[in-house]
Amino acid sequence: MNMKKFFAIFLAAMMIFSLAACSGGSTEPVAPADGDTPEGELPESTVQIHIGATGPLTGGAAIYGQAVKNGAEIAVEEVNAMGGIQFIFQMEDDTHDPEKAENAYNALVDWGMDMMMGTVTSAPAEVTAADAYADRYFFLTPSASSTNVIDGKDNIFQMCFTDPNQGSGSATYISENNMGEKIAIIWKNDDSYSTGIRNTFVEKAGELGLEIVAEQTFTEATKTDFSVQISKCQEAGADLVFLPMYYEPASLILNQANAAGYAPTWFGVDGMDGILTMEGFDTSLAEGVVVLTPYSADDESALNQNFVKKYQEKFGEIPNQFAADGYDCIYAMYKAATEAGIDPASMDHEAICDAMVAQFTSMTFDGLTGASMTWGSDGTVSKLPNAVVIENGAYVGM
Repeated sequence: MNMKKFFAIFLAAMMIFSLAACSGGSTEPVAPADGDTPEGELPESTVQIHIGATGPLTGGAAIYGQAVKNGAEIAVEEVNAMGGIQFIFQMEDDTHDPEKAENAYNALVDWGMDMMMGTVTSAPAEVTAADAYADRYFFLTPSASSTNVIDGKDNIFQMCFTDPNQGSGSATYISENNMGEKIAIIWKNDDSYSTGIRNTFVEKAGELGLEIVAEQTFTEATKTDFSVQISKCQEAGADLVFLPMYYEPASLILNQANAAGYAPTWFGVDGMDGILTMEGFDTSLAEGVVVLTPYSADDESALNQNFVKKYQEKFGEIPNQFAADGYDCIYAMYKAATEAGIDPASMDHEAICDAMVAQFTSMTFDGLTGASMTWGSDGTVSKLPNAVVIENGAYVGM
């Protein structure tokens, strides 16, 4: 072969390779988001799926986002070790800010996202879910529980309970276990997460005959001083205070109530999970706090114990519910993608979305946060909640 002909063939081959590498369905090995290179060469037929996510990796809500990321990364490592479908996972920091979440979403689209493991917290997720609905990306959020995230969007799903379910479930649990005779509520009235849970709690409490003796609110601008709210609850004789909020304001309430000598039963929801790993928080102040959650790290199942062991070895702490949610999201997406035959080499993200939606609304899934989980066409998950109590700085199943 003469040199001129050789170079012509060589250049043609390089052009074909370049076009293949730019495709969203490339089978070329790609380094995971954390920079670790996969071991060994992947088979040429391997299907690679790019999964994007956004969440607070810095800022006041970082415990949530980092836990989700950690749990998802463990699941991705396990999935990829099995061969077959390979997940490439990328999570962008949105600092729990809707505007930054929008920018993060656009960055993931530019990156080549095939489907989305949602956004971690509710307010930013309302923005990214609307974008994903308009652009037809399949979207499964681990923990954005506001109904505004899923309402009217057929391709948006939740791994977590919706806010209404948390509110009614909390009232039912308190009633069935006779946990309080006089109940107070402290809630954040400019937050859809807190408001949604509070509304259904009050409605269900009325049906069950629970006595609510005080309701106190706060806003983003007043979330540091709770002396008035605590005083009003104490004066009303509340022996149980319901806290439908995130862990950061809850930690201040516990601290300030302790200083005031007020010690009711404190009952929180999934946003409270993470308070034990909050930097600078005295965990003894949370002793006896009850949290409604679908996950408890002390579950003795082999699946959970394997997860807890890996999480502790990799990250040096016990996983919370958000870590379990992230882990379950990856495996639920893996199950659906496998059974639906997802292949980005022959399907664009809209076709992938349609196939994933059909699979999610017809399959049953067993995970860390529930057994025999199913999803409705409205995106809500069906699974049973549990309650845990904080004892000696750890969550213990009730």
